Amino acid sequence: MVSFGANSITILCFLSTVLTCATTSGAMAQTSANAPLPPAEDQRWNWHVQNTDIVQGYPGFSAKYSGPNSLPAGGQTRESVSLDLMAGVRLWHGAEAHIDAMMWQGFGVNNTRGIEGFPNGEAFRLGTDVPNGTITRLFIRQTIGLGGEQEDVADDQLTLAGKQDVSRLTLTLGRMSAKDIFDNNAYANDPCTQFMNWALMANEAWDYPADAIGYTTGLAVELNQPKWALRYGFFQLPRVSNGLTAEDRIFKWPYDSSAQDGPLLKAWGMVLEFERRYTINTHPGAARLLAYLNRAHMGSYQAAVDSPTRPADIEATRDYRYKFGFGVNVEQEVAKDIGIFSRIGWSDGRNEAWVFADVDYTGTLGISVKGESWHRPNDTFGLAGVLNGISRAHQKFFQTGGTGILAGDGNLSYGWEKIIETYYDFQIWKIVHAALDYQFVGNPAFNRDRGPVSVFAVRLHWEF
Repeated sequence: MVSFGANSITILCFLSTVLTCATTSGAMAQTSANAPLPPAEDQRWNWHVQNTDIVQGYPGFSAKYSGPNSLPAGGQTRESVSLDLMAGVRLWHGAEAHIDAMMWQGFGVNNTRGIEGFPNGEAFRLGTDVPNGTITRLFIRQTIGLGGEQEDVADDQLTLAGKQDVSRLTLTLGRMSAKDIFDNNAYANDPCTQFMNWALMANEAWDYPADAIGYTTGLAVELNQPKWALRYGFFQLPRVSNGLTAEDRIFKWPYDSSAQDGPLLKAWGMVLEFERRYTINTHPGAARLLAYLNRAHMGSYQAAVDSPTRPADIEATRDYRYKFGFGVNVEQEVAKDIGIFSRIGWSDGRNEAWVFADVDYTGTLGISVKGESWHRPNDTFGLAGVLNGISRAHQKFFQTGGTGILAGDGNLSYGWEKIIETYYDFQIWKIVHAALDYQFVGNPAFNRDRGPVSVFAVRLHWEF
C-alpha cells in the first residue's frame, strides 16, 4: 500500500530544497526572458521571530477520586516556552515559500491532561524538560488572480506584502497547521496574544488533522470573492492516536522513530469551510460554516463499552472508521475597538477522538475590547465562556474507566465542562507584551465529582 507519509516526505524534501535555493532562483528569474517578474511593490522576502513564555498554575481543589488522566487535586505550576524563526521568499509572481523553525520547552499542567478546554494553547502534548526543535511549517502558496479589484496584503509571519486580486484562487501545499487556513477568528484565535484556552483558539468539536505538536502535511484550496470565500483541505493523519506524522522523522529534533502516517487511502482528514463577510452599520463581521470528515484506525466507544472481556479498552476495537462534524464561527465588531465572537461545534461522538480533544459538542461566546478608551490602544481585555460536552456512548466509555486524549478519571459523574476565561494583555514596549490570565473550570473533563478549578497564568510575548 502506498503511504501518504512517504509521499509527504518526498514533497517536503523538495520544498526544503526550493527554500534553500529560492534566493538564487529569484535572481535567475530576473534574467530569464520567459519568467514573469513580480510587480515592483511585491515584497521579495521577509523574516520574523516570536517568543512566548507562559507560567500557569492552580491551587488545590476538591476531588472524590482521581484516575490516569486526572488533574492532580493538590495543585500544580508549570511553564512553557516557544521560539519561532520564520522566513518567506517570493519564487515567482503569485508564488511564495515559507518556513517556520520552532523550539519549545516545558509542559502544560499535568502534562496537558485533565481538562478538555485545556488552559494553555502553547502547551503541546509532547512536553519536554530540555528544548526540542521542529520544522512546523514548510509550504508553497500559489495565488492565481482572477482579475478585477485589487487589495493590499500586509507583511506578516506567513505572508509577503504586495497586491492581490480580491477575486483569486489560492493553493497551499506542504507542512502547515490546518488552523492557518480554517476556523480563524479575529478575536479568539492565537494563544500567544489572545485567549489561551484550547476551546477559544479553535472549535474543539473539530478533531482537526495534526500531529501531537499541531501540524501536518496537506493541500488546501481557497476561492476568494469580494464578500465570501470557499475553502477545502485534505490532510494526512498520524498512524496512531495523538502521534507524530512521518515527516516528523526528518523535521523533529531529537529523532523519534514512532513518527508515521496512516495509509493514504485509509487515513486522512478533509475539511470544507464557507465564509461570508458583511458589515452592519459600517462595522465588519464574518460568519463561517465548517464541515469535516476524518478517517483513521479509530476505536468505537460503544463497542468498547459492550466488550465482555475488555471493557473500556478502546484499542481492542480499532478499525478504519469515519468521524464527522460541523461548526459555526462568528465574529462581529459592535463598536470601535469592541468585538464579540462565538463558536458552536458538533461531532457524531461515536468513534474515538484521534488528534485534538475528546469534545463532541462545544459552544463559546466572548467579547474583546481594545484599550483606546483608557488611552492604552495596544492593550486588550477579553472575557469568554465555554461549554463542552460529549455523547452518551462517550459518557459510558469514561464511566467504565476508559481514557481519551485529555480525559479519563476512572469513573464519571457526567456534567458539561464549564469554563470562563478573562485576560488583560498590555504593551510593555513596542514589540513586547505581557498578559495576566484567569480561568475558572467547572466539571473538569466532564466530571461533577472533581473541581471546580481556578487556573492563573502570566504570559510574556514579543515578536518582530
